[in-house]
Amino acid sequence: MAKPATDDARKVALRLIAGLREGQGLSDQSAALRGLPVSVQARAMRLAATTLRHRGRADAVLEGFMSRRPPAPVQDVLQLATVEMLELGGAAHGVVDAAVNLTRGLGRKGQAAAGMVNAVLRKVAGYEGWAALPPQHLPDWLRGPVVQAYGETAVRAIEAAHQAGAPLDLTLRPGAAPQIEGAVALPTGSLRLAAQGQVSALPGFEDGQWWVQDAAAALAVRALDPQPGERIADLCAAPGGKTLQLAAAGAQVTAVDISKSRLARLRENLARTGLKAELVASDVLAWQPESAPDAVLLDAPCSATGTIRRHPDLPFLRDGSGIAELIALQARLLDHALMLLKPGGRLVYATCSLLPDEGEEQILDALARHPGLAVETAELQGVEAGWVSPGGGLRLRPDYWPERGGMDGFYIARLRKGR
Repeated sequence: MAKPATDDARKVALRLIAGLREGQGLSDQSAALRGLPVSVQARAMRLAATTLRHRGRADAVLEGFMSRRPPAPVQDVLQLATVEMLELGGAAHGVVDAAVNLTRGLGRKGQAAAGMVNAVLRKVAGYEGWAALPPQHLPDWLRGPVVQAYGETAVRAIEAAHQAGAPLDLTLRPGAAPQIEGAVALPTGSLRLAAQGQVSALPGFEDGQWWVQDAAAALAVRALDPQPGERIADLCAAPGGKTLQLAAAGAQVTAVDISKSRLARLRENLARTGLKAELVASDVLAWQPESAPDAVLLDAPCSATGTIRRHPDLPFLRDGSGIAELIALQARLLDHALMLLKPGGRLVYATCSLLPDEGEEQILDALARHPGLAVETAELQGVEAGWVSPGGGLRLRPDYWPERGGMDGFYIARLRKGR
């Protein structure tokens, strides 16, 4: 008898989760999905991502039924099954049986643990306090500075937003009006879908009416306010959502990124949407344009801590090391971008980070290094007053718009270079 596709999905989900211990994120493990039906791939990714969003809560439940923590692969099975039953509503009998079989497939230690897994999960199936458990905490290296920046109450709301996950946001090409069932227009101009299916099957994909881009990310280009015919440099451009926005506004865009493979994806999206931009594969710090651009968009490399709601693997892949090096790189990139910019030109600096050191503090330091540089507060459609930071930039957080599904964490500042 052929085994159910759900068993394949569970097995692949466990492989994806185990990959985190080797430093591989969910998106880095496409090989684990290769050759599987699309439905199995989607279910495996959903199981893995949902388990990671609720891992801490699952452990809190499991600790009440175990005297000691089992080896990591067995704990992965227990967490997956707990989340599948208590969060996703999986039928206990089928989930427990599948978990026992998966445990037996882990080798000699798994075979020895199968009875324990069966006993523990049968108890978990009757657990009634799941909904009352608090959301999973941010890792200590991140939670401390974020609490210091925004306060404990805000951080709990951010953690709840991470647990809820992210809807699918689309940026529309000017004049596009795709008829997508369930889509809702956001105040800032993006289109939001609560349910996520196969993106390429949605109306308007094939003829390039839109591209996927979080509503917060889309505000960076809107803050820059590109004008038709302007020469604009998009630095650290890939995967290119902002490049598409700039090109759609009629700007003459040069998109610069060090990654040729990521630029290839951007080239495909330009072809799909019928938009044009010059693509340059180069280290941004080494790139020199033939003439000074009118405006620059710098979406600087960062900790990506603002994207945890859509990348639940991130807290388990990073430990806070390397942040200082990122901050130093951001400062060098910002200085280089300002050097490229024509006098009186404008620059938008953006990072998808929750850490002020990668946002507000970077701008304060840049103002001290560059006499004549000024922050301009951008007047943007749908932006609420509370999102504007004291220095004039935009501080966006996952707990904003809770009734609409939140947004990624971002810092965005528009700067004007002195003449």
